[in-house]
Order: sequence, then C-alpha cells, then structure tokens
Amino acid sequence: MKELLIQPNDAGRRLDAFLQKAFPNLPQALMYKYIRKKRIKVNGKRAEISLRLSAGDTISLYIADALMEKPQYTYDFLHAGKALSIVYEDENLLLLDKKPGVLCHPDDREYTDTLISRVKRYLYEKGEFDPSAENAFTPALVNRIDRNTGGIVIAAKNAQALRILNQKMKDRELHKYYLCILHGAPRRKSGILEGFLRKDTKRNKVEVLKSPCADSKLIRTKYRILAEKNGLALTEVELLTGRTHQIRAHFAAIGHPLLGDGKYGSNAQNKPYGYKKQCLYSYKLTFDFQTDAAELSYLDKKSFDISDVWFRKAFFDGTL
Repeated sequence: MKELLIQPNDAGRRLDAFLQKAFPNLPQALMYKYIRKKRIKVNGKRAEISLRLSAGDTISLYIADALMEKPQYTYDFLHAGKALSIVYEDENLLLLDKKPGVLCHPDDREYTDTLISRVKRYLYEKGEFDPSAENAFTPALVNRIDRNTGGIVIAAKNAQALRILNQKMKDRELHKYYLCILHGAPRRKSGILEGFLRKDTKRNKVEVLKSPCADSKLIRTKYRILAEKNGLALTEVELLTGRTHQIRAHFAAIGHPLLGDGKYGSNAQNKPYGYKKQCLYSYKLTFDFQTDAAELSYLDKKSFDISDVWFRKAFFDGTL
C-alpha cells in the first residue's frame, strides 16, 4: 500500500486526472476499476473519479508497485536556451518579453528550445522547480504569442497562480495592448473595428468578413493612432476579442496591413521600407481585476510595459 499527501500545487485537480499524471504506467481502464473496487481511496473512503482534490487529502493505493513506478525521465528542458528577458518576477509568476522567432510551445519544427522550456530550465536551475518532487504540476504559460510576434507572456510558477490567471484571462480582466505599424492610417484616428473572422486551418490563414457565416466568429479590435510618418502609422491596439491573426487580418481587411506582414499584406508594399518582419508587439499588460483574485490580489491595477520595442525607435528616427 502506498499513500500520497496532496500538496497545494495538486489541489483542485480531479482524482482521475491527477492519477493519470502521477502514475503514467497505470492504464486508464484499470485505474477506473481500482477506484470502483476501493483499491484507490481518498481519506480512507471510496471516492468518485470526478472528486476535486484538496491540499492535505491522502490518497491510499492498494495496487502493484510496478504500476506506481514513475518513468526515469531525462529533462529535455535542460537542453533549451538560457536566454530570458524578464519584465517582472515574484513568487507566483514571471512576465517575459518573448522575442520574435521564439516559439511559446513545441511544434513539429521545434521541440526543445521553446519559451516554456526556457522557463522550466530557469526555475529548475534557480531551485524553484523540481519535477521529481511534483506529482502532476509543471510551470505553464497563461497566454501565447505567435512565433513571429514579440511581447509579454505570463508564466505561472504554481498551480494556484495558474488557475487564477487562466480564469482572469477568460474573464478578460487582463488587458493586453499591442504596438504595430500600419501602411497608411484609417480615416478615424481611434475607434473599434468589428467583423467576423473565418479560419482556414489548412492554409494557416484567416479571413475577415463583414457579415457572419456558419463557421465565423465575431472579432472586435480597439485602436488608437499614436503618430504618422512617411506613409506609415504607429498604432496602439487593444484586443477586445482574441482570435488567430486578428490584428494582422483585421487591419488588412480595411486596407491598412501591417508593415512587414507578407501574409496579409503584400511584399511589393513592404519592399520600399526594407522590412520582412511584421511590425507587431504585445508591449503592455494591465491587471484589472473585477472579482476576487485571492493570492494575486496585489497585482490589481498594475501595468507592465516594454519600452524598447524594436521598431518604435526606427519609426520616430525616420529610418523605416
């Protein structure tokens, strides 16, 4: 018989999800059978698979040791790069300035050197993350940014922070602001654009429509023109909805694509300026809690921004 004491990082997980993560050698069907047969108990009693665990709960397992053995992992994240640009850090989270070209999560082209792998390596080497001491939790990113876009990404160091931040993101109590450079400027210098976005997964591209269709989703993009120069407009954008390629596709749809964006703009339009990278950066984050944020309440109304956005200085210098 083996007993496990539930730690704060595992609190809130469903029993079945926790067991699958903690004991990958235990087949799912067998796990459900053992729960039904009371060979897996919580606090000495039979439990439902959907039970939400609490810190301090004790799980008793009357099963073969071989099924409870954890695989011997080599930590792939230790092969990730060390470069991290930290905007802010405390005991619960990191705010990171992700540079263009860095992936947030692995894909079919890059597995090892991603932003989340760099975060895990940083916390491991700092002594704040030990995979062998965790039953199920691993540091995680709360938001993500496309590979070719830079800006602020939030990483949660513990499960409670991750739960709170995920909910705040869902409830739109975290405001994300972007800087971009447009070809030309809309007639109105500020406003809210509305449209309907349809995704083409095969082409990894989206289309913005004026009217809804069966597979489209409403998008709302708030913007403010900050300055105009040399036929370009430095613009601040707040996403009121967060859809794939929303900023790039929405401005292109009204005739003002982003400088350097070859997918939704045109290379012919970009060529005179010599830019092949899209001028888009998630440069500011504001915490605006409307409901209780528990352990993270100290962040309410705080803003963090990146002052050295790579294209802003070039815009004002006239070197674009």
